[in-house]
Amino acid sequence: MSDTATLQLPGQEPVELPVITGSEGEKAIDVSKLRAKTGYITLDPGYVNTGSCSSSVTFLDGEKGILRYRGYPIEQLAENSSFVEVAYLLLHGALPTTQQLDDFNDHLSKHSLIHEDMKHFFEGFSTTAHPMVILSSMVSSLSAYYSEASGAASVDQLEVNTARLMAKIRTIAAFSYKKSIGQPFIYPQDKLAYCANFLNMMFAVPAEPYEVDPEITKALDLLLILHADHEQNCSASTVRVVGSSMANVYASVASGILALWGPLHGGANQQVLRMLERIHADGDDLDKYVRLAKDPDSDFRLMGFGHRVYKNFDPRATIIKSACDRVLNLLGVDDPLLDLARRLEEVALSDEYFVERKLYPNVDFYSGIIYRAIGIPENMFTVMFALGRLPGWIAQWKEMHQDPKTKIARPRQIYNGETARDYVPIEKRVAG
Repeated sequence: MSDTATLQLPGQEPVELPVITGSEGEKAIDVSKLRAKTGYITLDPGYVNTGSCSSSVTFLDGEKGILRYRGYPIEQLAENSSFVEVAYLLLHGALPTTQQLDDFNDHLSKHSLIHEDMKHFFEGFSTTAHPMVILSSMVSSLSAYYSEASGAASVDQLEVNTARLMAKIRTIAAFSYKKSIGQPFIYPQDKLAYCANFLNMMFAVPAEPYEVDPEITKALDLLLILHADHEQNCSASTVRVVGSSMANVYASVASGILALWGPLHGGANQQVLRMLERIHADGDDLDKYVRLAKDPDSDFRLMGFGHRVYKNFDPRATIIKSACDRVLNLLGVDDPLLDLARRLEEVALSDEYFVERKLYPNVDFYSGIIYRAIGIPENMFTVMFALGRLPGWIAQWKEMHQDPKTKIARPRQIYNGETARDYVPIEKRVAG
């Protein structure tokens, strides 16, 4: 028998509410029947204390700096796995055998091309269109080509639709970039692995051969693994909310892309680069901006430090820092912003003000630096985030549809507008 919590409301008898305990000892009070029993609802702006679902996909403990996919520590997956293997784990709940991984890779190769007609869609976008707008629109339009993905059939056909999404999203992303710089599209090559294929579509040109650097491929693989899922964040919750209406997986993922596009969610690594550009334009006066960051009356904030969920350290940042150092040393990039970032990192890790407040560099601080170093433009940073987060979105969407307790999302509200009033004819109205 589950534990219960007692709630005493004004003028009512005490109400017993079930206490739910997760596999990692997390506690929740089940208020699903609170309104039916009492007429009350809970109010939680931003849902920061509200569990919207039970999930077995990802475990996150922000106080202890723990992140696990399906029980596997992110540190072990980052060291030993490929992105495709991690995607399989998130989608199926277990690490694949050699045969299962080979079959999954074969499916991704088989579905990597987009319909030729879709190439014409790119012609309709302005050359200044943000790649995330293009990405969301093109992913949504995939529904028009796969009619079996509608409604309940979307759930039944999820295996093939997953392969289509994971394979085609990198093609669409690369084509979006080529469109923005006026270069011809480069088609995917079946012989190349997932990340190598994407890099080739991004940076190859018909006029000359392009060799995919294995170290760059390895770094990109790592970045995608670290972003593959992150529990019930804004975009994952959006995918679940949209999917709860039985919208198909393409439409649901497209909504997640748009949620991720918001600067408070997926745009953090872009803000890191803009911050560095601001400091560089001001003569690289790092001391000045460190002082401003400490000044409570200043509106300047150091971007890429601290985290909404992680109250100690971001475990992904620890992993990505070594990759960042390795990539920068390998490429020998002469970039004043990258030098500035390294100096800022040293200050933050040694300054008592930041150490006391546990404002350590997070994954967004390092990811933007790596992307810049390997030649990915700033407006593609959030697209790269979406490529990594895709298997997590699909896994969350799949889990939601497999849960018999799932209902269409329909939050309540506390109304604070005008009370009932009579209609006033227009000739008798007074300007407010």
